[in-house]
Amino acid sequence: MNFMLTRNQQKTICSQLGNVKLQLLYKASVHGFTGAAFHQRCDNRCPTVSVGYNASGYVFGGYTKQPFCQSGQYVHDDQAFLFTFNGEKLNKYPVTGPGNAVRMMGNSGPYFGEALVLVNGNQAVVHSNPGNYYNFIAADMHGNDLQLTECEVYQVEESTELEKPWRTIVWESEKRKELMDSIRSYKPVVSSVSQVQVLLIGAVGAGKSSFFNSLNSVFRGHVTSQAIAGSSTTSLTTQFRTYSVKSGREGKPLPIILCDTMGLEESTGAGLDIDDISSILKGHLPDRYQFNPSAPLQVEASSYRKSPGLKDKIHCVAYVMDACKISIMATKLQEKLDAIRRKVNLMGIPQLVLLTKVDEACPLVMEDVRNIYKSGYIKEMMQEASARLGVPLSCVVPLKNYSEELELDPNTDILLLSAIIQMLRFADNYFDEISDKLSSSVTDNSLDDIGNKFRNIYTKE
Repeated sequence: MNFMLTRNQQKTICSQLGNVKLQLLYKASVHGFTGAAFHQRCDNRCPTVSVGYNASGYVFGGYTKQPFCQSGQYVHDDQAFLFTFNGEKLNKYPVTGPGNAVRMMGNSGPYFGEALVLVNGNQAVVHSNPGNYYNFIAADMHGNDLQLTECEVYQVEESTELEKPWRTIVWESEKRKELMDSIRSYKPVVSSVSQVQVLLIGAVGAGKSSFFNSLNSVFRGHVTSQAIAGSSTTSLTTQFRTYSVKSGREGKPLPIILCDTMGLEESTGAGLDIDDISSILKGHLPDRYQFNPSAPLQVEASSYRKSPGLKDKIHCVAYVMDACKISIMATKLQEKLDAIRRKVNLMGIPQLVLLTKVDEACPLVMEDVRNIYKSGYIKEMMQEASARLGVPLSCVVPLKNYSEELELDPNTDILLLSAIIQMLRFADNYFDEISDKLSSSVTDNSLDDIGNKFRNIYTKE
């Protein structure tokens, strides 16, 4: 349902109530201009803000901390007030008779002490009688236009919006271009590797394939859907795929390859096999390898790459997690992730977390993706992801994939591109670690020996 209250009007009302937000419960044009429809949606919900709209352009209503019901009784509320908007300015009328602040009538909508009733008598009309428990001038309140074009009731909820962003991010088109240029010009510090390989791991439906499609969209200049993505209870990805993103339709490949896998499933013998992950990390699996959840790839298989080079290995692992589901993750799935993380740790491969669907998880972010680091709720989900995966909070990156849009959004692009920059930085850490190990082990070795060390380091089973 769409709010009729403007963003500024919502902020003005909320400023009277503290650090809160409004959640729409009842909309008369959708649910009906009847007391029954109002009570079905709003009874036992509190505090609430009720708003009436008329054809004369007036926006007016009342606030009460008391829950609605159908008892027919008056209810005490010394914090109740009526209000009307004069442009963006709020005129407020506090209750003068707290013992009769609200009345619980079954055949009407919000009923404020005989002074103001919205959806009166199951009709799209207003009952107005100033002086009875609330003092106001009727012409100022609603312009004496008692016909309602709309009536809404919002629940007042504690807001998770932080006063200022807890991470710094620049939301400008120049920043988007700067990030794209940085990715295009990146070169791995190891000359034998031309493209960083990043393995995407996550539960079914978390958004691994959608992440590739979204990144591809940014560099193509329009929304694309190359990798199979969608909603399903089982993995839509059945092959090991390595996706190279091009800078434009005819452009050069970017220096990063995203490796997509089957989704993790909690059931034994379903989804991605943990033994296959080891083969992927070490570079043994070829592109388009067909997964078999009940039988991992064997060394004897013809498609098994027996002597992978550094360029074939995984240089960074990104766990893709759905922000809407992280708090209800199944125990079996958590155990699989823990087992994978231990394998990755032993191989010294850097890891980060991509927290997807942040807009679905938080209305504040759905309203504007630039609120991503002002959302206390998203920060809590990032902290939970950090704890579940055993990585620092600095390794958790929230983002929004393109799923229903037809056009690109620069702010969404900036989040996606920032995630890629982190992957490239982490890959550099991996290469630096390998170089340090080689430097410490090389004395009078020949250049051929050094090449062999690059090939063999981390390939021991």
